[in-house]
Amino acid sequence: MKAAAFLIFLTMISFVTFGQTDKSKRPSPPDSVKVTTADGVTIAIHYSKPSLKGRQLGVDIAPVGKIWRMGANEATTFEVNKNVTIDGKALPAGKYSLYSIPGEQQSTIIFNKVWNQWGTKYDEGQDALRVEVSNTSTSTSQEQFTIMATPAGIVTFTWGEHAIPFQVKASKK
Repeated sequence: MKAAAFLIFLTMISFVTFGQTDKSKRPSPPDSVKVTTADGVTIAIHYSKPSLKGRQLGVDIAPVGKIWRMGANEATTFEVNKNVTIDGKALPAGKYSLYSIPGEQQSTIIFNKVWNQWGTKYDEGQDALRVEVSNTSTSTSQEQFTIMATPAGIVTFTWGEHAIPFQVKASKK
């Protein structure tokens, strides 16, 4: 009898433990994009997709002028297999977390060396690169934050009616 009760207890613990690890059930589900560019750079980005849910972008969420974690949940990761340039600025091959400082006309994209952490943890002293990029707009509003990457090496963050693109190229050095 004790063995049966113990087995039931273990089964219940398993359901609770494994049920909580299903990240697809989160309000901000995980997503990823992976592309190999025409110049041979493999870009892999893993992130979670928050939704606007009636909130105003730049005010209620991803506030203008303040550090934002570029997604939800765990830190968004950006990985490249070769040394690259991001809009002309050097970034060594490796894995980084992505943050930004949203702006009205331009935003700062931040590549941080600490990637294996919760997204709200940020240490400016660990920044590998900061790049100023121009904001653009989209023709339709997008409810969920989305990251896209093309074989031409263009990575674009879109949300609401806003888009923030940047260029990734293999380093010549």
